[in-house]
Amino acid sequence: MKYVIVLGDGMADEPIEELDGLTPLEYAKTPTLDALAPVSEIGLAYTIPEGMSPGSDTANLSVLGYNPKLYYTGRSPLEALSIGVDMKPDDVALRTNLITVSDGDEPYEEKTILDHSSGEISTEDAAILLEAVRAELEDEIYHFYVGTSYRHLLIWEKGSVVPLTPPHDVLGQRVGAHLPEDGKLRWMQERSYEILSRHPINLERKKKGLNPANSCWFWGAGTRPTLASFEEKNHKRGAMISAVDLLKGIAVGAGMKNIQVEGANGQLHTNYEGKAQAAADALLKEDFDFVYVHVEAPDEMGHQGSWERKVQSIEYLDQRLIRNLKDALDASGESYRMLVLPDHPTPVRVRTHTSDPIPFLLYDSTKEHKGPGVYSEKSAKESGFVVERGYELIDRLFERKDIP
Repeated sequence: MKYVIVLGDGMADEPIEELDGLTPLEYAKTPTLDALAPVSEIGLAYTIPEGMSPGSDTANLSVLGYNPKLYYTGRSPLEALSIGVDMKPDDVALRTNLITVSDGDEPYEEKTILDHSSGEISTEDAAILLEAVRAELEDEIYHFYVGTSYRHLLIWEKGSVVPLTPPHDVLGQRVGAHLPEDGKLRWMQERSYEILSRHPINLERKKKGLNPANSCWFWGAGTRPTLASFEEKNHKRGAMISAVDLLKGIAVGAGMKNIQVEGANGQLHTNYEGKAQAAADALLKEDFDFVYVHVEAPDEMGHQGSWERKVQSIEYLDQRLIRNLKDALDASGESYRMLVLPDHPTPVRVRTHTSDPIPFLLYDSTKEHKGPGVYSEKSAKESGFVVERGYELIDRLFERKDIP
């Protein structure tokens, strides 16, 4: 038996008036999921433990079977693993977003956060901008590392896990109320604006009508993580396919193989077909037992507040990834179980994550279940099948436990 999880990050949502009261998942044209739903198990899972923030970090740990209450030490340390940063026990990692703030003459604390991703800036341009920041702000205590697109890293030697606000939680708000309480971090954010706002790359982006990456923003502080080996825990050889450093870092910590896919970029127009082919090859040619295929696009479109692009991302996920992967597995004759789900909702109304339970679809190529006929937030709720502890859902996938 082969096992695969296809995760559409932030795919779950709320009914939207412009979609006649449907969610993006309900409204999207998803012929593959429509064919699977009547013969699959469909239900709800709580991936965010009570009292924890609804982030992709905690949620994806849950989906992979790791109880966040036991394993979570912060988001940035997981990304540090992906980048290859060997954190010391007393190091603190902080996610460093390149964001867009308003660029008038107002003081920094009165500026407004316009875009948490600087228009999904390319890694190539972001690396040049971060180098300009590094040249002025890095010292023997603070060290910057390039990640992917707008997502980068600051290591604070002998630092403190200070409270910090994710920029996607406060879009459209003035920065003053959300700046770090730590004086040095606050100064570095303010100084980064002075460095970046006049950088030639940002001046050129503004000429082209693109959002400038004109400020650093620190968040997600944490210490070095320790994850149990995925293979030892589950007796399955696992591989990760994702364009996002967070997921790659989880894979490194869990001892899973990271599979790189050319053109996979964490954006709407990622290489869906390439991810499907890579997953099929890992399962059928490289003899992996389990593959986790992560697609960031629905989450990004939710943060952008665009139901149009969120619908499109779900349609791409269905028609270009899930369909191709299913066709390859069916053609091989291998038996397989496929779990399709988001990690958390990212409703376009609020443009950030929520802790609501997520709908999942579990398909087994060797069995036919009498499902509700459709895969959606509503049908999952009406199914009565609820996994209260999301980190136990993987036990259901691996048929280790019957979850009531």
